Amino acid sequence: MAGGGAAAAAPPLSSPWRALLQRALDANAHLRHSTYFQLATVGAGGRPANRTVVFRGFQEHSDKIQINTDARSNKIGERRNCPFGEICWYFTDSWEQFRISGSIDAIDGSSADPAKLQNREKAWFASSVRSRLQYLGPQPGVPIIDEEQVKDVRLDPSADPVEAFCLLVLDPEKVDYLNLKNNQRLIFTRSQKEDGSIDWMAEKVTP
Repeated sequence: MAGGGAAAAAPPLSSPWRALLQRALDANAHLRHSTYFQLATVGAGGRPANRTVVFRGFQEHSDKIQINTDARSNKIGERRNCPFGEICWYFTDSWEQFRISGSIDAIDGSSADPAKLQNREKAWFASSVRSRLQYLGPQPGVPIIDEEQVKDVRLDPSADPVEAFCLLVLDPEKVDYLNLKNNQRLIFTRSQKEDGSIDWMAEKVTP
């Protein structure tokens, strides 16, 4: 799981479910774990793969959700084989759950898009130094041979993103919202208009 760090401030709300999510974030802000959620992808052999990650804010002027990760982790290969994922985000104080599904973009240092590289750099420097240190260690999931080597890692706080740092960006296509306090469930589905603009349809369903 990626380390702590303040999430980026949210831009003006651009979709109906964002207002619900922002309200939940505000109501649960006193709980540190309110910025943690589960990200599910499709693993090897079509099996589900799930892990807890940290919310790193929304990409500027969009509803896209940012997540920091190690470019050497399994989720990168999983995303390459199947570019879709789903977030499950439960807020314990307000009893609200958001299941947010969509496509995932992985931005590492090899990206040819200057705007994406800039977003990656912003995410890097927005993270704490302690969080950034994780990307200087051995590849995630491999056996530890030398415990001291893992501990003896240094980082210049002004240094640019390291090769292992990757920014994941989930572009929501469907949001399944459940409020257990008032027993309300809403499903928001994204569609594209003829002019290319995005539209969201909301449907109230049984919980």
